[in-house]
Amino acid sequence: MGKCYPTVSEEYLKAVDKCKRKLRGLIAEKNCAPLMVRLAWHSAGTYDVCSKTGGPFGTMRFKTEQSHGANNGIDIALRLLEPIREQFPILSYADFYQLAGVVAVEVTGGPDVPFHPGREDKPEPPVEGRLPDATKGSDHLRDVFVKQMGLSDQDIVVLSGGHTLGRCHKERSGFEGPWTANPLIFDNSYFKELLGGEKEGLLQLPSDKALLSDPAFRPLVEKYAADEDAFFADYAEAHLKLSELG
Repeated sequence: MGKCYPTVSEEYLKAVDKCKRKLRGLIAEKNCAPLMVRLAWHSAGTYDVCSKTGGPFGTMRFKTEQSHGANNGIDIALRLLEPIREQFPILSYADFYQLAGVVAVEVTGGPDVPFHPGREDKPEPPVEGRLPDATKGSDHLRDVFVKQMGLSDQDIVVLSGGHTLGRCHKERSGFEGPWTANPLIFDNSYFKELLGGEKEGLLQLPSDKALLSDPAFRPLVEKYAADEDAFFADYAEAHLKLSELG
């Protein structure tokens, strides 16, 4: 039996389609796809399966959540998005943030991630400390993605491949540099670079290297490095799951 989605009005669906077009234009003009993916992920990745709190429910609109250490710089994405958000007040913040992430993957050449509207905005943000820590290894990744969010080992690896987009900024994360040579193109370069070893100018975080040292993760890294179609198919599924937690 398939997942049951909320029913939204025809007016709401039309607003989603119009908003998509506006987001495509913004992301292409400003080269801000990595910021939008980060916003969508960080909005969703706070979900806790035990307490049924956190998740992709628009709470990043609150200054409290924006000020969490893992969200340094997320306000840049929110400022870029606000003029579009003002044009579509019918949309929940929850749907709007996740739609921005889906469009960002599409605009940069990635897979089409399905989008189902109907998320409601929650009235208060989650507690701090639920997002993954890039300085830690595979046990920590499983604690966050599997035990907390309810995702899988495969989801951990394939979502890590989203780092094919973007770069770290020292003033935000303590790290500096991109993971790939073309950080505005969504492809399987992240996995190829990971297997190729460290290179000057490219980043490999402790959480990235954990994908190589863990016996369950490494075969997936090798699979996605060799087969971009497999990566795209599994990424679209994992991104969808992340965006619909809760």
